Amino acid sequence: MDMSVFDLFKIGIGPSSSHTVGPMVAARRFLLECGDLSEAVGVEAHLYGSLALTGVGHATDKAVILGLMGETPQGVDPDSVEDKLAEAELDGVLKLLGTKEVPFQYATSLVWHKQSTLPEHPNGMKFVLKLADGSIIERIYYSVGGGFITAAGESQSRAPSEGGTAVPFPFDTMSDLLAQGRADGLSIPHMLRANELARMTEEELNAGLDRIWQVMRDCIAHGLVTEGQLPGGLNVKRRAANLWKQAHCDAGNRRNELPHDATHHVTLYAMAVNEENAAGGRVVTAPTNGAAGIIPAVLRYYAEDCRPSDAAKGIRDFLLTSAAIGMLCKKNASISGAEIGCQGEVGVACAMAAAGLVAALGGSNERIENAAEIGIEHHLGMTCDPIGGLVQIPCIERNGMGAIKAITAASLAMKGDGTHFVSLDNVIETMRQTGYDMQAKYKETSLGGLAIHVVTVNHAAC
Repeated sequence: MDMSVFDLFKIGIGPSSSHTVGPMVAARRFLLECGDLSEAVGVEAHLYGSLALTGVGHATDKAVILGLMGETPQGVDPDSVEDKLAEAELDGVLKLLGTKEVPFQYATSLVWHKQSTLPEHPNGMKFVLKLADGSIIERIYYSVGGGFITAAGESQSRAPSEGGTAVPFPFDTMSDLLAQGRADGLSIPHMLRANELARMTEEELNAGLDRIWQVMRDCIAHGLVTEGQLPGGLNVKRRAANLWKQAHCDAGNRRNELPHDATHHVTLYAMAVNEENAAGGRVVTAPTNGAAGIIPAVLRYYAEDCRPSDAAKGIRDFLLTSAAIGMLCKKNASISGAEIGCQGEVGVACAMAAAGLVAALGGSNERIENAAEIGIEHHLGMTCDPIGGLVQIPCIERNGMGAIKAITAASLAMKGDGTHFVSLDNVIETMRQTGYDMQAKYKETSLGGLAIHVVTVNHAAC
């Protein structure tokens, strides 16, 4: 497996890993690969397929412009985005990589090809750099889900961190991982840790994992106190903050101690994250932005409600194990809603969270596999049909439901002995085939499902 835990968990901004994070990375990569920009006199970005159909609602346009400016998803300040974009539009000038100025007009420099799809993936984009001598540099990239990008002809399985480093426990399937665990008597988080230590020091690994958890925690916390309305034209109100208040206080300002409080809180954690995501805030891609609330919600449930004796170790084991499941799903199926529907986003995130929770609780490798399999199995066939092309309805509530399913899957697996009828490898292959058979209108195009059966405002992304 040529991926790292930090390929699956990337710090970025909302609202979409495939439609925001990926295009921003691709735009910047294009200019870096062009080399000398001193003779540049113009630039164009052409968006195809799902990027064109739901790009405005997913902030693809903004992401491309920011990437051409040289911004990165992890480095850009979410609060500065609108000012940067407004300045560029007002001046009619874009500073490529923050240095070379070229004319740029939103209406002509961004071209939306809603009736065309490039051959390798539904999320295709072409960048064109115009030079003073009349020549051009032109390249095609694909945003293949979870913030991963590939150039035309480049393997999707190749990860940004991959540098040919040999790891002690290579695996391409869950069967590989289970076999190595049995042979060496090691747990899945132990093996994933060993693989990461082939790339970095233990201090770097722990600091990186802790940083991911801190950003997740901050995202939940901010979402639980922020009220108002989400951008995009649907006039969707943020609900997590108000529901959080209700969950803690009744009319007499006394704590509400209903038996379902813990799971209700989990739902609100997930919704808080995805409201932050919908607002373009700072989130961790886990494994996508559209499904970014599930793993943080279940992690906080573990840290606060499961009473771990060593929370730091449990959280790190959770993230390492979750990453293993995400790697398997990406390599052997997809984590792109535009490619296989939301089963590849919320379904995969649910499986990752379920497996991570079992690992953190000390469950066996077989129970970890069982939890992940349950998590995906009960999301098979889930469509991606966001209303107005926005990562809001049904995405926000769907994360809350996915987090609860993850805890249920973990509970079922922990109460069993690890034996189960359907293997994780089989259910991942089923997910891949189901996505292949799914009609395109149900795969992040907003041409079917809820997106066309709910009356919306006149929104540019519709």
